[in-house]
Amino acid sequence: MNKSELIEAIAASADIPKAAASRALDAMVDSVTESLKQGDSVSLVGFGTFSIKERAARTGRNPQTGQPIEISAAKVPSFKAGKALKDSVN
Repeated sequence: MNKSELIEAIAASADIPKAAASRALDAMVDSVTESLKQGDSVSLVGFGTFSIKERAARTGRNPQTGQPIEISAAKVPSFKAGKALKDSVN
């Protein structure tokens, strides 16, 4: 499912126009992004939790030359599925 298909599904499920569903989806994504930028996590009970994880610096290899390269530390977004979501998939 891509973004436009998700918007159609939201519009049909909530019985709202596609434009309103698109604005709602964009607002949700923007809110989650802003919260993660500030270092907070976003928990949606039954669905899951969006959070930020720290990735440590490490040494990697250039696949073309085999030379070692330093990969710097980074913050990466993470999602952990909730129990209800896991149960509905299985």
